[in-house]
Amino acid sequence: MLRLGLIIGLMAIIGVVISGLVAMKVYDQELSIGRIDLARSVDTHASLVQERLSERELLARVAVGLFRSPSINMANALQPLRSSIYAFKTDFLVASWVARVPRADFGRAQNELKLAAFPNPTIRNVDDTPLNPAAVPDPATVVMDVEPQNDETKAFVGRILNSHPVIMPMLNRAVEEGRPVSSDPFVLLRIGGPMGIVLASPVRTDTGTSTAGFLTISYRLAPLMLASDDLSLFSVALRDPRNASDNLTSDSEGNVTSVPLQLDAENPPLLRVVSFGARDWTLIYYAKTNVATRAQELAGIVTLIGVALTLILCGLFGYVSYNNVRLSREIQTRIDFERRLTAVIDELNHRVKNILAVIQSIVTRTMRHGADIDVARDLLIGRIHAMSHVVSLLSESQWQGVKLKGLFEPRAIPHADRIALSGPDVTVSARAAQSLSLLFFELASHADEGLSLVGKHPHIVADWSVSEEPDAVFHFRWEEFNTSAATRRADSEFGIVLLDRVAPEALGGTSKRYFTDVSYVYELTAPMATVVDETEMDRTERIGAPVRKR
Repeated sequence: MLRLGLIIGLMAIIGVVISGLVAMKVYDQELSIGRIDLARSVDTHASLVQERLSERELLARVAVGLFRSPSINMANALQPLRSSIYAFKTDFLVASWVARVPRADFGRAQNELKLAAFPNPTIRNVDDTPLNPAAVPDPATVVMDVEPQNDETKAFVGRILNSHPVIMPMLNRAVEEGRPVSSDPFVLLRIGGPMGIVLASPVRTDTGTSTAGFLTISYRLAPLMLASDDLSLFSVALRDPRNASDNLTSDSEGNVTSVPLQLDAENPPLLRVVSFGARDWTLIYYAKTNVATRAQELAGIVTLIGVALTLILCGLFGYVSYNNVRLSREIQTRIDFERRLTAVIDELNHRVKNILAVIQSIVTRTMRHGADIDVARDLLIGRIHAMSHVVSLLSESQWQGVKLKGLFEPRAIPHADRIALSGPDVTVSARAAQSLSLLFFELASHADEGLSLVGKHPHIVADWSVSEEPDAVFHFRWEEFNTSAATRRADSEFGIVLLDRVAPEALGGTSKRYFTDVSYVYELTAPMATVVDETEMDRTERIGAPVRKR
């Protein structure tokens, strides 16, 4: 009996020790896995939010690039952009043209509003009250057009925004910085309306010396930054830029409310910063469950089970636990794969939408009213073929960029055999390749059809270089010899917009074109960081990489 008791006691001691060790191991693993899963989910959500914000900021830049600066009191300025805006994204709340109208042009502006059939064409205060002539600024910032046009949005046309406490500081900052700027969150459209933010992009006059007005696009805050599903491991909030001690949260119906900042020393929230409209926004992620508490509870259960069982049962428990951990890792690997697949699908959708939007713009610009149908057809086929060629090159490289010389292949642009290429073997990003392919096609398609050779020398020279100091800059030069302004076929309207606005804006650079005594020259200068865009390549490589098994 004594020996049996000693054996039983020894077995009990061994069982308690093993139970404690197993409980500690389970606690550490559960805590680590919970924190890793939460951090990964937060990073994925923050990355998707940043991509969503970057898409909308790119929409504003492209819209401004295509925007033809109208007369400052024009009441239908958004007409050329209406189809393009919806082609990019349809989740904006309202877009508007806000013009800077001199006091002397109020009469003309009101006449424009009246001709556009707006319900109240009178220029008035932001609160819809009559103006005090002595208090009217010169120039005044007036809403001249909106999209969509309905009874609610039309009521804002004609109002002066100079006294608006949120919008006017944003417009002033946009003028100072010369780039799209976002506002503080505030209630849009009406009292009790949705909480949102406004992105304002300054539009320069034709001379570029002053600001003619602003293209503003309003977005609901909830779907823009605070969207999350019920199955996520966290709830997301936005730190209120107006009061750092408050958070902005959204319910299931998209209603945004302000709540005090929640601090929990045992389960601190995770912070992620995203950029939008020339400012940083802090997203705060609160875990729905306390990972440490859950890990402690699981460790306690394991300890109780281990104490209650014999050594044989403890061994069985360890075996089962090992299989459970392995099974949980397999499930987590499957979940990671599905998340990666979702990210790849979203990325593909984004790129397809961008390509379709570019093709729609090409068709709209090429097949404009009054264009020669044969010339327009050839240009349209060539432009779409150039886009198809660069997409094929990108597909072969898994969207990791394209060699710049590959964009000059004969199947991509006309007169390729007449072009002498000179420059380093640069690999440009996917976004830059799409812009440059259209740019090279436009230049080549308008080259002279006459003499193309002088002796054995090429008629067209395309060279590029990269300067290293102080920052790497990409320089591109296209020169057509034996041509002049009288003999060279004039650039099309689409070509002028592409050469002078769209391509430089997409690459963040500048361009110029001119004639010399014996040639036509086009020059493009852009930062190498934009032309190469290693961030885009890294993101594409990361999404396309296979999921490693845990």
